[in-house]
Amino acid sequence: MKKDIKKQAIIFILFLGIISFFSDFTHEGARSIYGQYLNVIGASAFIVAFTAGLGEFIGQALRLLTGIIADKTKKYWTMMILGYAVNLLAIPLLALVKPSIWYVAVILILIERVGKAIRSPAKSALTSFTAPHLGAGKAFAINEVLDQLGAFLGPLMVFFIVSANSEMDALSRYQMSFAILGIFAIVTLILLFIAKSKYPNPETFEKHDEKIKDGLRKNKAFIIYMVAISFIAMGFVDYPVIAYHMDSTQTIAVIYIPLLYSFAMGIDAISALIFGILFDKIGIRSLIISTMIAALTTPFIFLFDTTLSVIIGIILWGIGMGAQESILKAVVAKMVPKEKRATGYGIFSSVFGLFWFLGSMVIGLIYQYSLLGVVIFAVTAEVVSVILLILLINYQNKIKKLNTV
Repeated sequence: MKKDIKKQAIIFILFLGIISFFSDFTHEGARSIYGQYLNVIGASAFIVAFTAGLGEFIGQALRLLTGIIADKTKKYWTMMILGYAVNLLAIPLLALVKPSIWYVAVILILIERVGKAIRSPAKSALTSFTAPHLGAGKAFAINEVLDQLGAFLGPLMVFFIVSANSEMDALSRYQMSFAILGIFAIVTLILLFIAKSKYPNPETFEKHDEKIKDGLRKNKAFIIYMVAISFIAMGFVDYPVIAYHMDSTQTIAVIYIPLLYSFAMGIDAISALIFGILFDKIGIRSLIISTMIAALTTPFIFLFDTTLSVIIGIILWGIGMGAQESILKAVVAKMVPKEKRATGYGIFSSVFGLFWFLGSMVIGLIYQYSLLGVVIFAVTAEVVSVILLILLINYQNKIKKLNTV
């Protein structure tokens, strides 16, 4: 019986992964050209950074509400279908935006993030329900690998569209890319309805765990963790800002910027699998390792004007992204009871998004005056997060000792 449930859990997580593949193919393909697209239609460096940061903030902050709704109603599939529809269908509409109304493009990019906010807590909760059968780290890692495979191929396709149509102006090539990505948005929605029909109640994969006694308000470990991930978010530079920098300095030819993003997503997928497995073995220490690696991203990208340094920086950025996607959510699954899981993910995402937004705003402002300042700010934030994660590990060890006495 247990083997049969485990098999069903594996098939279900693979199904979610395939949906994530097509979803990320669509929105990460689009995201790979947001920076240079906004640049072409007249947006400034500040607007690009502001849009990236506000988009992440909205996409994360709204999850506090959508997470609570998912837990209260248990309508996980409804939340996912609505969210994916809003998230993905905003992308082909970008093909219709003219330079004279660049602010409409900004609004559509923000709407795309709203859709992700609607679906994400429910999806994370459903993924976490398979943890007893696969391990929290591996459950999120498997989903992330397929997710990032799409995130790798989507920008790759965009690269070929942009580079193969050199006779067209840059804006027309970007608009063509958004239109073609709309096809993959439709495929994602079709697969989502199929998955719902086959697994209408995936929450049954996990039983109530009596070992997780604390809810959310009195969960000190969860609170310390929220503070730690705040600094991780604040010091992590979003790709549109990196793309803007590469385009402005011409360190990398503009047609290769989506290709580099695709490359980063490939690194992300490999990193997610490695660190997801590592998390199941050594816990939060795996997050400390990945954060220390990711902290080196900004020095390589912003302090050196060479192709090699940018590529190294992108690799480090991809490692940080992959580890974040697999480990950060896995930690929540270990700290929060099943009944409050979507709410926990909503709180986690809201906190993470708020400080990502604040960090992006600060980075965008500092960027206009000092690249060294950007590096100092980003690295300092990551170092502080590592210190807090060490304190969290010590606190958890102390609690374990008290419980065994």
